[in-house]
Amino acid sequence: MRILLDKLHLRMKKPILYSVSLFLVMLVTGVFWGTWFTLTRSLDSFPPDNFIRIGKTIIKNVGGPMAVLMPATLLSLIWISVINRKIRPVFLCFIVSLVFMILSLLITVGKEVPIDNQIKTWTVDSLPGNWAELRNKWNQFHSLRTVTSLLSFLFLSIGVVIDRSNTPRHSSKL
Repeated sequence: MRILLDKLHLRMKKPILYSVSLFLVMLVTGVFWGTWFTLTRSLDSFPPDNFIRIGKTIIKNVGGPMAVLMPATLLSLIWISVINRKIRPVFLCFIVSLVFMILSLLITVGKEVPIDNQIKTWTVDSLPGNWAELRNKWNQFHSLRTVTSLLSFLFLSIGVVIDRSNTPRHSSKL
């Protein structure tokens, strides 16, 4: 009886967990996609002073929130993966989503943050000779990170749809 109650309780909580996970992944992906869509596709057209100003502003605006948002997103993806570990197609979709979000984090921390840390110290007068090369490198990694986060959202969405379509619905009789 206890196992049945636990399963029922979990079934009722799944929609909430799925909603939270979808929301968090959407927020992370939105930050990456929004930056790519509105800014980085034309990044090479900005003169150095504009690039520095925009870069410092973005770094300041997203650093703190993403330091909270990314771990929360990863935890939610781990949580829904664990509770679905016995439902193979759903579990695999959630694991793939988690892997793509981890890749997004690794690209951010391993490639983009080091460049961001350099940009934070730049002024027009102290601009390094290879600033355009660093900007282009950042842009390439940002594009890759955008793709990995979009794929994370896609696989999470597929897993939720598969699981919800296989969940028996309780019909209410009038």
